[in-house]
Amino acid sequence: MESFRNQLAHEFELPLANPILVFSLILLIILLAPVILRKFNVPGIIGLILAGVLVGPYGLNFLEKSSAIELLSTIGLLYIMFVAGLELDLNEFKSHRNSSLLFGLFTFLLPLGIGFPVCYYVLGYDPNASFLTASMFSTHTLVAYPIVSALGIAKNRAVAVTVGGTILTDTAVLIILAVVIGKSEAGLGAGFWLKLGISIVIFSSIVLVLIPKFARWFFRKLESEKHSHYILVLSMVFLAAFLAELAGLEPIIGAFLAGLGLNKLIPHSSALMNRIEFIGNSLFIPFFLISVGMLVDITVIFSGPMALLIAGTLSGVALFGKWLSAWFTQQILNYTAIERQLIFGLSAGHTAATLAVILVGYRAGILDENILNGTVVLILITCLVSSLATERAAKQLVIAKENANSVLSENQPERPETILLPFANIENIEKLLEFTIFIKDKKSIEPISILSVVENNEEAEINLIKARKKLEEFVSQAAAFDTAVNIITTLDLNPASGISRVSREIMADTIVLGWPRKSGLIQRLFGQKMDAIVANTDRTIFICHLESPLMLHHRISVFVPAWAEKEVGFTDWFAKLGRLATELSAVIHFYCTGSTCKALQLLVRSSALDALLTNQPVSDWEHFKQQFQHMDSDELVVLVAARRGTASYIPLMENIPEKMESLVPENNMLIIYPGKSLTGTETEKFDGISVN
Repeated sequence: MESFRNQLAHEFELPLANPILVFSLILLIILLAPVILRKFNVPGIIGLILAGVLVGPYGLNFLEKSSAIELLSTIGLLYIMFVAGLELDLNEFKSHRNSSLLFGLFTFLLPLGIGFPVCYYVLGYDPNASFLTASMFSTHTLVAYPIVSALGIAKNRAVAVTVGGTILTDTAVLIILAVVIGKSEAGLGAGFWLKLGISIVIFSSIVLVLIPKFARWFFRKLESEKHSHYILVLSMVFLAAFLAELAGLEPIIGAFLAGLGLNKLIPHSSALMNRIEFIGNSLFIPFFLISVGMLVDITVIFSGPMALLIAGTLSGVALFGKWLSAWFTQQILNYTAIERQLIFGLSAGHTAATLAVILVGYRAGILDENILNGTVVLILITCLVSSLATERAAKQLVIAKENANSVLSENQPERPETILLPFANIENIEKLLEFTIFIKDKKSIEPISILSVVENNEEAEINLIKARKKLEEFVSQAAAFDTAVNIITTLDLNPASGISRVSREIMADTIVLGWPRKSGLIQRLFGQKMDAIVANTDRTIFICHLESPLMLHHRISVFVPAWAEKEVGFTDWFAKLGRLATELSAVIHFYCTGSTCKALQLLVRSSALDALLTNQPVSDWEHFKQQFQHMDSDELVVLVAARRGTASYIPLMENIPEKMESLVPENNMLIIYPGKSLTGTETEKFDGISVN
């Protein structure tokens, strides 16, 4: 018994040495810290840092900075920077590039210009430490972005400009970090600049060109190996970090550029992105935040007025620099005061990049403990200010309806969007499900309904059970996308009738169907020709030919017939294609004519999509064939069709699936039939365009 007590006491000697006990404690912290501190309106990131302070060597001394924790901390730091590059919306940056460049310039130079003299003359640090600390003021993290997304104003121009400015300022700061570290190690002679320039060119070419090309090839060749996709991405991150070290740069620059390079290959609503965010947010990033807290020496903060002065000065300069940047942006771009407040709120938060810069400087011996500890206080204050300022400005925008020019009305729809996915081909259901998730309104809480219609005969009950078992397999696939699905099995005389009836029962806005085959497959699957399904429903229908991965598309060519703007579902299919383009970071090229082009131009301008319009009629089959001959194999081809008797119907649309497949058999293709009646989620008017 005495030996057991001695062994137990040995195991719990501080700091803990047993790796299982250490890992268990860290997991317990990751689990409880954000939950407990959220009750006090403290952001989760602050909760993990404070927990690290508490259990670290300068707190209760439960944990010490072992090699295992150091390794996981490094992985978490690289992961943060990778996700930061991966989540940036490059389409938003392109759409508002000039305004984003202006704000990026202000939000980089003004905090840097204010911070350097304060750190150098007021706080008394040397030029290297002052410059590196001042560059930290220029970074910002969009910690408050979920607020604007939840309130439905993510398309507001102020939000887009702030997101675009993030790319510029964070990239510039990381370059400054490389220069400062290089100066402290070897000086800034001509050799340094020559080596740095050549290294950046070679390194950037590998990370931004070769790695994305290899990833694209890998995703195409091993499309079914979903777990291998994540392993590939993770290996590319650490390879880019290692290459950055070889180039004389910091590894975090490699991780950040790897995120930018893979940005267009990993849609934000894809299963791969869900895995990346889940594992990072659950394990790697919390490890890093806890390890940052373990570096903080509380006694230094309260050891004298100097530590408090540094913490307060850093926080004040950081907030003032961002407010001044927002003010100058407002004055030059003629934004409203509310939009200025929104820009300030979104850009005021300092987390990931700030921690990365300060931690690298601290490890290199350029920055001292006062700066490190003051940065933790700065993160706490700026995260709170950012959240409060953004929430207040966002609510004012919603009330004032300043965001009336968004692609869709920002008002909450009468009811959530509902999408029906009839089950046809079990081999292609994953691609159809992924497509459906991409076009689904992110504000809708309704699950995607997957339907199987069983013929009402003597074996109906047995076939119903078989169909339901098959559909239940798709629930796990949907879980990979973090999306809820509702499986429906029903009896009917034929699938076309069943689809029509169920779409009315669940009040579906959109129906997504698989592609009919020349071999008569559609006859076997549905028991009815595709035109019967189209004729028996009045909702928007997407007919999808998806053979290659959607993530490989960076251009969407949409052929729109004359008078398509007169169809009721005009804005509905446009909005869904806009969501698809945003997910894929793709350019949309519309082929249209006359008033239809003008209507699309207004929608494109209002939605800030990356789109081109070509004034070419879609009515002559020979002309249609000529356009198809110039299509790239990675181009997604879309034809907006119409039902008989509608304003935009033309004879070209007869048997159109067979015609399109004969022209571009290797391309992914969509045929869209706009809805004929309004639903709760469709908009009757859009920026003055009547869709009736």
